[in-house]
Amino acid sequence: MTVIQRTQRLLSAAALAAAALLAGCASMNAVDTSVATFGAWPADIPPGTYAFDRLPSQQADMPRQQSLENAAAQALAMAGFRPAADGAKPEMMIQIGARTERFEQAPWDDPFWWGGPRRFGYRGWASPGPYGPWGPYGYRQGLWAPFPPAPDVYLHEVALLIRDANTGKALYETRATTDGYSSGGDRLLAAMFDASMKDFPRTNDKAHNVRVELPLVPSAMPPAVPPATASSAPTA
Repeated sequence: MTVIQRTQRLLSAAALAAAALLAGCASMNAVDTSVATFGAWPADIPPGTYAFDRLPSQQADMPRQQSLENAAAQALAMAGFRPAADGAKPEMMIQIGARTERFEQAPWDDPFWWGGPRRFGYRGWASPGPYGPWGPYGYRQGLWAPFPPAPDVYLHEVALLIRDANTGKALYETRATTDGYSSGGDRLLAAMFDASMKDFPRTNDKAHNVRVELPLVPSAMPPAVPPATASSAPTA
């Protein structure tokens, strides 16, 4: 083998390694979510101004609620919605929610019986938890102590509901779930809300995969629409 051939092989190997590294980095910054959307957005109603409809339990923990609203703000802005100015009547009222569940894995967790939260697909808010035959926590200690402890799995879920502010009618509902070894954070919540609004204004009530990029920084609320233009429509 000549020097030129060896150099070419080394360059090819280096290029393949660099491509694999870039692909790995890209996958680390992406989130795969399971999304389901419901409703029928009226064709004659464009996205308008909104305000968040906060439940009493959410009002009791405003720092957390504010972080949720900031996380959802980018997804709503990309769909065409803008927050109403203080004192202005919004056209839409939006409810949001998020939760995270932690599941411990046991050494004998068989994929046939367990398989993690994704084996069960999309779940509603009130449906039973994705517990294996041994319950959510199993028996990680005792007889099976020689096995190294498996990392915990986290199931994350966000939901968003849009109502007509005048009639109270629910127009659009969307939910997104994902699971993995990360306990989450504001960036993950923002990515999940992004995924939940990707279908808008279309709906697909069958759980389907949506891949989105993690934002570099947590989402923040965009500026509110000035009262003078909040509900104005273009004139001929």
